[in-house]
Amino acid sequence: MVDRLLGTLLRHLVLLAGAALMLTPFVIMVSLSLKPPGEIFAPEFRLLPEQWHAVENYREAFTRVPLARFLINGLIVTASIFAAQAATALPIAYALAKLRWRGRQAAFALVLLALLIPPQVPAIPLYIAMWKLDLLNTYAAIILPSTISVFGIFLMRQFFRTVPDDLIAAARMDGLGEFAIVWRIMLPTALPALAAFGCLSFIWNWNEFFWPLIAVQEERLMTPPLGIAFFNNAEAGTNWGPLMAAATVTTAPLALAFLLASRAFVRGVTMTGVK
Repeated sequence: MVDRLLGTLLRHLVLLAGAALMLTPFVIMVSLSLKPPGEIFAPEFRLLPEQWHAVENYREAFTRVPLARFLINGLIVTASIFAAQAATALPIAYALAKLRWRGRQAAFALVLLALLIPPQVPAIPLYIAMWKLDLLNTYAAIILPSTISVFGIFLMRQFFRTVPDDLIAAARMDGLGEFAIVWRIMLPTALPALAAFGCLSFIWNWNEFFWPLIAVQEERLMTPPLGIAFFNNAEAGTNWGPLMAAATVTTAPLALAFLLASRAFVRGVTMTGVK
């Protein structure tokens, strides 16, 4: 009994230490966003400022650059990408998990192979394609290269393998076609896995810096990570207070989205690993 309690206590201590390690940079970021420049560079670090400078820092974060516009752009881009990824991943995953056709295993092997390819590898061909289609400096240039997610296909395929075949057979006996089965049967069943994938897709595409930096040059189309780069000034020096305020504002939607969907995320990830 004592050994079990000690083991439980040790596990919780390790988890708390890991959580503290992960949260420390975010706590420091919020702390710096509340301080005036003099306290940011003070030799002794204080978590709370002696003189609050939050209003000035956050006001400059929204007035120095169109931060609100960057946030709206981020929502448009992430929502559009996730909608396209879900629309393509669900039928492809269903075909890989439940349909019997020649070349299915080879196709799934290609999906696994695509997971190993870094997203930076096809950047030049994609850029040339966007240029040929005259789509550079548009939302489409940011959205289109990410409309198909091989990770989403893999995740949904793993979940669909846990769905009983009898459910699909009953739907076919009722006269439903394969596409109707995907959208009327499999989609409601896969909502936990789709929520987990939605969290990962939102976080990844909200933080994406590499491709939007290449695809757009106009300020009105830039996403939050690109907007934060405007605060870096090599000549005059970086104003760290507004920079940390902008970073806090752009990080807050990620934290809020994960907290709201945390149960669905854990459930979805757990259910995709049953088989």
